[in-house]
Amino acid sequence: MTAGPGASGRALPVAEPSRVRRAALRLIRLDGRAFAAMIALNAFAAAAGLVGPWLLGRIIDEVGAGAGVAAVDRLALTILAFALAQLLLARYAGYVGHRFGERTLARIREQFAERALALPAAVVERAGTGDLMARGTTDVASVGATLRDAGPDVLIAGVQALFILGAVFALDPLLGACGVLGLLGIWFAARWYLRRALTAYLDEGAADSALAEQLAATAAGARTVEALGLGQRRVAACQEAIGRCRSTRNRTLFLRSVLFPAVDISYVIPVAGVLLIGGVLHDHGAMSLGAVVASALYLRQLSQPLDTILQRMEQLQSSRASFARVEGLGRVREVPAVRAPSPASVTPDGDRIDVSGVHYAYDGGPDVLHGVDLTVRPGERLAIVGPSGAGKTTLGRLLAGMDPPRTGSVTVGRVPVHGLDPGWLRRHVVLVTQEHHVFQGTVRDNLRIASARATDAELHASLAAVGAEWAGELPDGLDTDLGHEGYRPDGAQAQQLALARVVLADPHTLILDEATALLDPRTARHTERALAAVLEGRTVIAIAHRLQTAHDADRVAVMEEGGLIELGTHDELVAADGAYAALWRSWHGERPLSS
Repeated sequence: MTAGPGASGRALPVAEPSRVRRAALRLIRLDGRAFAAMIALNAFAAAAGLVGPWLLGRIIDEVGAGAGVAAVDRLALTILAFALAQLLLARYAGYVGHRFGERTLARIREQFAERALALPAAVVERAGTGDLMARGTTDVASVGATLRDAGPDVLIAGVQALFILGAVFALDPLLGACGVLGLLGIWFAARWYLRRALTAYLDEGAADSALAEQLAATAAGARTVEALGLGQRRVAACQEAIGRCRSTRNRTLFLRSVLFPAVDISYVIPVAGVLLIGGVLHDHGAMSLGAVVASALYLRQLSQPLDTILQRMEQLQSSRASFARVEGLGRVREVPAVRAPSPASVTPDGDRIDVSGVHYAYDGGPDVLHGVDLTVRPGERLAIVGPSGAGKTTLGRLLAGMDPPRTGSVTVGRVPVHGLDPGWLRRHVVLVTQEHHVFQGTVRDNLRIASARATDAELHASLAAVGAEWAGELPDGLDTDLGHEGYRPDGAQAQQLALARVVLADPHTLILDEATALLDPRTARHTERALAAVLEGRTVIAIAHRLQTAHDADRVAVMEEGGLIELGTHDELVAADGAYAALWRSWHGERPLSS
């Protein structure tokens, strides 16, 4: 076996813009009333904000016409009333918008968790956990901040900008046209920015994921790094990833450094243009001074919503890229190479497993399995043995449906394993390796992952079946907290918890790949025999690194260089004096057999 899963890496997909738009519209429809209320309140707030400059212009004209203090006071009180109305409407619109954003963020988080849990293990292994972690933390948080803050702010600002421009056109179409022409600089700067921003932020997100993967791999393998003296190599790899992050961040910073100065200059142009043209029109008696002042104030007021939009544009582009990465998980199931769905009505006819003419290669590399043919009978205990790199683990992954063969087929009950519904497959075919995870929670919580309705008696029985007597000695028994702030099981105990979960799950086929490797030989043998007794009648396929497992099995499959070279009982293969007999003699010479 020349490569393993994740050897070359394959990034999780990113959703295309059309899919992101559909996802956004779907989220809006799910909370349509709140969204409509938010728009209406923002519109009313924007309309209330238009009254002030218009009344100020009226005050100027009234004073010019000789009006008294009472008229000015009346108009000033009206301005104050509408300003207060705008404040209250805007505050309530923000409240509605924030609640809309929080509910929508909750839906995104729930959907992301569901999709992440449904991902085939092979996909996660190839992509790396760093990418998945970055999407589930940084990207989801970015989308949430946009929904809660940036989205409502931009919506409010957009409505205000439209109302303000409409008010300027209502005062005088020529001044309105002057104001719009003065804003063209903002349009060109924003267009230049938007053409480049999405790609730049996607690159930044990919670089962040790569850095997270490097850091996670270094932390997880800290002992190996220290033991093999790989510290400098890992530091160099992390520094290279940090360099890529810095480069992508400098690119997005450059885009912002061009956009914002261009926008600041563009704010002044329409106001200056309106004052100049309005002054000329006023001199010729074509426009009142109040109308000129009101138009200038409107356009000056326009800078606030436009500034909000442009300031948030950077966050919107970053969030758009983040949303594309989060929504990209929904595309994993659509990639043909991941899983070829079977019709829902297809149910395996029995538990027999057939491997026919299987060839397999990791990520387009050379084949690591070559024409493997094998039949595993229901209820059989089969041991797969062979030297390191023979393809044992790869075959186990195919039997568990984690990867599809390049050619040939792996079927259970005449149905391709890789095409079965993941939920059905995980209940009926379970792969157990030496890599186990202890979840935050109690012993009971960790066990009930496999069977939510299991009674305490069943939980104790599952622990006893795998020799986990230590669990009964814990201070709070099944209620003992596990993890950083509770009891910390060692590697062997974590393996026993995982095997106890297998007992509770009660699958018809169990595939053990070094599942007892962290246990001492005597405990490992006891555990394997206890499992065999508990799972009597179930199919057990053990990828054996201790040949005592092969000795206890019904049949032994011997692999070498990706091919199946021998198949038979232990006694038959020893008598045949072939590859298995040589392995047995070598192992038996070091470890005397005690039946």
